[in-house]
Amino acid sequence: MSTLVLERVSRWYGNVVAVNDVTMTIGPGITGLLGPNGAGKSTLISMMGGFLEPSAGSATLDGIPVWRNPSIYRTIGLVPEAEAMYDMVTGWQFVVANARLHRLPDAEGAARMALETVEMMDAKDRDIGTYSKGMKQRVKMATALVHNPAVLLLDEPFNGMDPRQRLHLMDLLRRLAGQGRTVLFSSHILEEVEEIADTIEVLVAGRHAASGDYRGIRRLMTERPHQYTISSSDDRRLAAAIIADGAADSVDLSAGTLAVQAADFGRFVHALPRLARDTGVRLLEVSPADESLESVFAYLVAR
Repeated sequence: MSTLVLERVSRWYGNVVAVNDVTMTIGPGITGLLGPNGAGKSTLISMMGGFLEPSAGSATLDGIPVWRNPSIYRTIGLVPEAEAMYDMVTGWQFVVANARLHRLPDAEGAARMALETVEMMDAKDRDIGTYSKGMKQRVKMATALVHNPAVLLLDEPFNGMDPRQRLHLMDLLRRLAGQGRTVLFSSHILEEVEEIADTIEVLVAGRHAASGDYRGIRRLMTERPHQYTISSSDDRRLAAAIIADGAADSVDLSAGTLAVQAADFGRFVHALPRLARDTGVRLLEVSPADESLESVFAYLVAR
């Protein structure tokens, strides 16, 4: 069993800070690295895998620095997000080449096992350039598995996969974690992480925003104030009813529309139709004002 440790890791490019003072420990099991696009997930994974030098701090695998340490690649399997591949070679040739680079005693046997694991044997003799995005993802997964690593670092591995392929990969990751491996995958989709991750690490704008199990982080997300824009037949009367009921934390009519902020999401969504009915106000539209994933994560950072 292997453990990756990041200790106050930062990475900057000139005046741009991609990762800012991140400390986390990634142990056996499945860890989901969750964050919006541009949060610094790929940069963090590159530093974990020894492909990028931290500008500050340290990244270690079982106590050994990963930067400028080629021996760690016997232990780590990496699936990068970038789609650039050798389109003129077949999937079989690509995976066998990776097996030979690892100096495996039976490169072809290892390649066959890896391709069978990701269900790509039927397409192994086709050029990679003819593969769909999901097929390319599975071949990259085969190259990451070919040397039977103890640690898997997967950058957005579900991109481009159809529902059946996604379910198969989720099942595969569960099996690998069940064997005692350390599996980390990044995603900007909450449901992917919720489905299989034992632990979640949230990254926003290069900062470590939250850490723990899914339920704990989901609770933080759902407890954050929710903002709505409401259109009705009588906004003033409805606003007065909402204030009197106490179903919302704030009500604002200054911008010409009814804007409501409610920390207790459940209470508000149940109270609103009742209040509209009791006051004789017709609801025309109720729209969440800040339901983007970025706004959810920004709330976690601000805590």
